[in-house]
Amino acid sequence: MLKRVDALLSQLGYCTRKDSRRFLRKNSLTIGDEEIRNPALKVKHADLKLNGEDLDPLKIVVLMNKPPRTICSHDDAGALIYGLLPQRWQYRNPKVSTVGRLDADTTGAIILTDDGALNHKLTSPRSNIPKVYEAVLAQELNGNEKEIFASGTLILKGEDKPCLPAVLEVIDDTKVRLEIVEGKYHQVKRMFAAVGNKVIKLHRVSFGEFDVKDLEEGEYKFINLD
Repeated sequence: MLKRVDALLSQLGYCTRKDSRRFLRKNSLTIGDEEIRNPALKVKHADLKLNGEDLDPLKIVVLMNKPPRTICSHDDAGALIYGLLPQRWQYRNPKVSTVGRLDADTTGAIILTDDGALNHKLTSPRSNIPKVYEAVLAQELNGNEKEIFASGTLILKGEDKPCLPAVLEVIDDTKVRLEIVEGKYHQVKRMFAAVGNKVIKLHRVSFGEFDVKDLEEGEYKFINLD
């Protein structure tokens, strides 16, 4: 699809439409060997190179290994997760947002995208996407947690519907791996609170088929969810 250069650069966060002419003077936007100086020219995204490199994708979908003490918000004070992305991505239209949230102290797999329809699909209660967490607990396990979580009868405080069945793998007396298919508020922490324990460290290993074992904290990679 053809689109004006200024509109495309603005959509991708490189500059505002107003500043596009100045941006083109300072940077080399090309189609083949032809350099573009006219921001009103209509072009195809796939044909363009900026300073010899491909433009950012029209839609961003990345998997990040979220570090601790970062906040999944655009507005809160403190270290925001979006500060770990290229600065220009913060000016994309629509915005890049997290798919759901992880607590500030929770680390691991989180997806970020500016595709609103995809975000809605992935966060829908009907999506049933498996999410695997590793948790360190304050106390030793009682021994019946696996059966309770798998039963589909555990009701969290303040709710009237039980959690869907979850799979618990015991690593040792105070460390476990838990697979859930929901995204209730603070769900993992609340599940262990419901059986008399407390999560003191939480890491999301994977979201669906994507895991963060090859990513350092704060690193991200593009993924394909088509």
